[in-house]
Amino acid sequence: MPDDAAVVRLDDERALVLTTDFFTPIVDDPYLFGRIAAVNALSDVYAMGGEPFAALNLLSIPQGKLPDELVAAILRGGYDAAAEAHCMVLGGHTVDDPEPKYGLAVVGLVHPDRVLTNATARPGDVLVLTKPLGTGLIATAIKAESAQPQQIDALVQSACLLNEQGMRAAIAADVHSLTDVTGFGLLGHLWEMCNASGVAAQIDLASLPQMPGVLELIREGLIPGGTHANLKYVEPGLIRLPGADPDLLMLAADAQTSGGLLAALPPGNAEKMLEGLAQGPFPGWVVGKIIDGEPGAISVK
Repeated sequence: MPDDAAVVRLDDERALVLTTDFFTPIVDDPYLFGRIAAVNALSDVYAMGGEPFAALNLLSIPQGKLPDELVAAILRGGYDAAAEAHCMVLGGHTVDDPEPKYGLAVVGLVHPDRVLTNATARPGDVLVLTKPLGTGLIATAIKAESAQPQQIDALVQSACLLNEQGMRAAIAADVHSLTDVTGFGLLGHLWEMCNASGVAAQIDLASLPQMPGVLELIREGLIPGGTHANLKYVEPGLIRLPGADPDLLMLAADAQTSGGLLAALPPGNAEKMLEGLAQGPFPGWVVGKIIDGEPGAISVK
């Protein structure tokens, strides 16, 4: 089952949630890079309903070629994100690498009876997304020196936000199934949820929340290779209904970094989850529903 993290039961009250993630810089600021990478790694614990407990740094740098203060800023960004999550950073490991990379190996805790998975969505469930889409597109525009300041600000605001509030709001709304939206994009992670749960889904493309100017980036061809790969990945289960906007479909496939949570909730419970998100920077959005059908089939309209 392609879930977000591994879970190891310790006893009747405790289970460990184990995950790791790291990547190359998606923004120029080293502190923000460190923070985004750490928030992204912590997200898998929240997607399983867990609380981050401890983490180890994973850092690759070209030794002797980066100023010490730049390396320190990356680590400080990761430390601050972990501290906000009440997660201890207990050292880590550094390797010599021509291209900088950073992330965390994270250990979380969850009650064995309260583990959330991506394999328990049910027909009739409403799908709620907690962050807007477009980080992959904007990161590609940053590399091409084509991103606008408001786009960079939108990426940073979203990618630096812990998914803790989203997890708590989902739990309070009696969520059936939960996953985070990262490298496989909304469509890829939904496809995995549907296959694991033995259900189909329907997405309303017009309802997808988007960061500023991302559709223009798609039309300009500033699309990550991973986003194209995601669309190909879900193609076997994709059903394009009449009028499906191809640009919005590409947005739905965009490879996210430190994206939001995708929750499958009982009918009528979406409003409760949205109320739980109301105090945060993003209100949450209903983007579709789980339906009966061929497992893994996703209709887009």
